Amino acid sequence: MMSERWTPASWRSSPALHIPSDYPDAEALTRVEETLRVMPPLVFAGEARRLKSLLGDVAAGKAFLLQGGDCAESFKEFTADNIRDTFRLILQMAVVLTFAGGKPVVKVGRMAGQFAKPRSSAVETQDGTTLPSYRGDNINGMEFEEGSRTPDPERLLRAYNQSAATLNLLRAFANGGYADLNNIHKWTLGFVDGSPQGERYRALTDKISETLAFMQAIGVNPNTYPGMHQVEFYTSHEALLLGYEQALTRVDSTSGDWYDCSAHLLWIGERTRQLDHAHVEFMRGVKNPIGLKVGPTLEPDDLMPLIDVLNPDNEPGRLTLYGRFGADKIAARLPRLLAATRREGRAVVWATDPMHGNTLTASNGYKTRPFDRVLSEVKSFVEIARAEGVHPGGVHLEMTGQNVTECLGGARALTETDLADRYHTHCDPRLNAEQALELAFLVAEKLKEGRLEDLKAAV
Repeated sequence: MMSERWTPASWRSSPALHIPSDYPDAEALTRVEETLRVMPPLVFAGEARRLKSLLGDVAAGKAFLLQGGDCAESFKEFTADNIRDTFRLILQMAVVLTFAGGKPVVKVGRMAGQFAKPRSSAVETQDGTTLPSYRGDNINGMEFEEGSRTPDPERLLRAYNQSAATLNLLRAFANGGYADLNNIHKWTLGFVDGSPQGERYRALTDKISETLAFMQAIGVNPNTYPGMHQVEFYTSHEALLLGYEQALTRVDSTSGDWYDCSAHLLWIGERTRQLDHAHVEFMRGVKNPIGLKVGPTLEPDDLMPLIDVLNPDNEPGRLTLYGRFGADKIAARLPRLLAATRREGRAVVWATDPMHGNTLTASNGYKTRPFDRVLSEVKSFVEIARAEGVHPGGVHLEMTGQNVTECLGGARALTETDLADRYHTHCDPRLNAEQALELAFLVAEKLKEGRLEDLKAAV
């Protein structure tokens, strides 16, 4: 049973899955959490409220959510170039979606905190040796040796510091002129530049540049409209390590409400969404916008109580549902859930996570995702949502601005043999920039079709 009175620590009396309990020094973990409690917040309550307002527009069908970034951030690949490239990719995708869809795009990165990952097994065996599974750089190391795989609480402090540095750079990119629409031609990534998606993007940016020239001629420019010079950009991650989340949860001085100041948006994963468990208990009490992964085993009768607990006031923008079914299951599983939320009048954002339900192991042993299945699930999501009278509100992607070879297919038709070329992920396979941009064009086309259908129906 849930505590009647919520506190940041009330989750500790509930069952907690996928939180490591094998730290060799529990006192050291406590000391680190106490240190984090006095560290500056990474984000501010007012920013989280602003994001909730924007997501309220998505829930009302007036905007679209684009959420993406690394499967799991790492200490090794922490560079300014990698942060810039993923940020730039999100800008590119947002331009494509905005121009075709005719609606503003809410931009949220899986960045500045997306380290920990739930694992299907707590241990891993190689050549007869069994060690704890790799759980993310803020818990243990990827190298298969005992010292690296032992959970180390000091890694939480390193993750906090890396998140702070990432946020600092993201804010500079978003507000310092890099995101100015007049730089739209400069956002093309090198390896995308000569691809079919690069050509499509250039053709689109030529049209936008013509529009910008006209707008400047009539006095609309970054000086008169600051929104052309900067963007609103928000961060998110799965709230898995609740000790870390509790340590960064603070009372907002203006409202008296509790906010988890580790990120603007936090979500509950598919494996930790049990109604009476710790993750739901913690998340019900923070006032951030929150998300919930919705998989193929969830029934409408299970979903409604979760919505009641996580969004009891039916506040638009408070709760985003990420459907993650798989291209072969979405048609059978999604319609009933959409129909239930529409029938009950629940003001939720429906988005699609087309990555997790389409994972397989290639014949050469690499975990991968066929791009055609990812595209198929996104296409099905948009079509099913519209058929059910629900706004297809967004996409949630594991992707990177790097030139990786982790997902099969795409414009360059990556094969299983290609996977070994640049397979850099620390956990699950990510779309590269070319594949992500191709997906953005597909979504844009579907949104444009819907917009035209709405205009016809209104005439």
